[in-house]
Amino acid sequence: MIYNNPISQKPGVKGAIKLKILLVYPQYPDTFWSFKHALKLSHKKALNTPLGPLTVAAMLPSEWEKKFIDMNVSRLTDKALKWADYVFISAMVVQQKSTLEVIRRCKKLGTKIVAGGPLFTTGYKLINFDDIDHVIRNEAEITLPPFLEDLKRGCPKHLYQTDERADITKTPIPLYSLAKIGKYNQVTVQYCRGCPFDCEFCDIVVMDGHKPRTKTKEQMLAELEAIYRLGYRGTLFIVDDNFIGNKKKLKVEILPAMIEWQKKRGFPFKLLTEASINMADDDELCQMMSDAGFTRVFVGIETPNEDSLVECNKFTNKNRDLVADVKKLQNYGFEVMGGFIVGFDNDPISIFKKQISFIQESGIVTAMVGILNAPAETKLWQRLKKDDRLLPGGTGDNTDGTTNIIPKMRLDTLINGYKQILREIYAPKQYYERIHTFLKEYKPNEKAKRKFKLRASKIQSLVEVTILLGIKDKARIHYWKMVFCTLRKYPQFIGIALTMAAQGFHFRKVYEKVKLIKIDTKILERQVEVLGNLN
Repeated sequence: MIYNNPISQKPGVKGAIKLKILLVYPQYPDTFWSFKHALKLSHKKALNTPLGPLTVAAMLPSEWEKKFIDMNVSRLTDKALKWADYVFISAMVVQQKSTLEVIRRCKKLGTKIVAGGPLFTTGYKLINFDDIDHVIRNEAEITLPPFLEDLKRGCPKHLYQTDERADITKTPIPLYSLAKIGKYNQVTVQYCRGCPFDCEFCDIVVMDGHKPRTKTKEQMLAELEAIYRLGYRGTLFIVDDNFIGNKKKLKVEILPAMIEWQKKRGFPFKLLTEASINMADDDELCQMMSDAGFTRVFVGIETPNEDSLVECNKFTNKNRDLVADVKKLQNYGFEVMGGFIVGFDNDPISIFKKQISFIQESGIVTAMVGILNAPAETKLWQRLKKDDRLLPGGTGDNTDGTTNIIPKMRLDTLINGYKQILREIYAPKQYYERIHTFLKEYKPNEKAKRKFKLRASKIQSLVEVTILLGIKDKARIHYWKMVFCTLRKYPQFIGIALTMAAQGFHFRKVYEKVKLIKIDTKILERQVEVLGNLN
């Protein structure tokens, strides 16, 4: 008997247990990064394969029966919950609403719950731990094995946590075979954890530390090979929060191995990752990443206001020509996706127009602008807690027009300014203009490119995009101007332009929700009181 849970003995192995495990990934709300409205046009169900639960699945005993349900792809049925001896939930803070519903259903059916991931590590104050049988906090490489050992002995504890950092050279290849991989727009891989920088608002260093911990080149190639053998061909998202944290190892070991692997297989994967802007300082690194098949990189620009960069410890962005850096990366064949924040204490009223101007001038088509939030346990969270400037809750989505902090700028001014940014940068005219600003600088690496195959699904998507944006959309005149201008000046990039156009439709849908947000007068009154006390 194990913790009052029905188990079956594995035939032929005395004392061994064989459990049925259902790994569940809760649903995302409709956010900037869900790309929900654009994915419909490409007939995909979700943007990324969830790396957490698939990695945990690989850490579980091989004799256990495992099933995986990503609620963004498939419906979670009561039948599946009843089948499982244990439901393993892995979630981020932004998934809290769906997570709470899964917990409620499990409790109703009497199915035991094992929960982990960022929501239960740094966002734990948003969840009632009493409703969960076992909580596996921090890095599963360290906290999952003792739980499994206690489970075998029949004495599992409620909470497992650690301050140690895992040796990710021992992390197994995720069980990608459990996922319906064809339903995703991108497949995820992890190379490193940790970031050498210390931005005040970022919880990466809280969860993963300052020192980048990296996998070996053998691990990376094995993971690429595992995905390749499943038949997947498309975009791989290397989900590291700063892929270039250890540039020396990248240039000496990892990138040369990836370049060789991609060449041998005809570049089956386009690569996407996240990196700091100082990537633009290293020409050799940029060229090697381009040669390896990287075509997109997400960069935290945050703000063009120098005082705000100092405030949040974003020193790597200080004293730079950020527009020139972006264009340099575009010249190397990277589409730069940018993260921007408003609501810093040092933001002037002019920040909204400055952000709009920067985004338009830089040609960052995929511009994610959010209001400053304070994730739990970050330095920002600690500073504002001391000043009594934290608000309850926190959605985990910094692009929904809400915040869990009391800003120094009047709250109504901040919210309305934020709406102004989204209204202008996602408006069809300005959005399509940015596509051409980008294409003017874009110089893709023709050597690191697989042969284009025109598939029926791509033709169908093209037709649907044309009908939606070129016929049904009220702003169709701007769409056709963009299309004809692209065909005249950059015909080789028409596919990229149409993909960006579809994404722009999604961003406009996100803004439609944000513009409906109303100012909470009670919070506004509290803001005046708190800031008055500080002064």
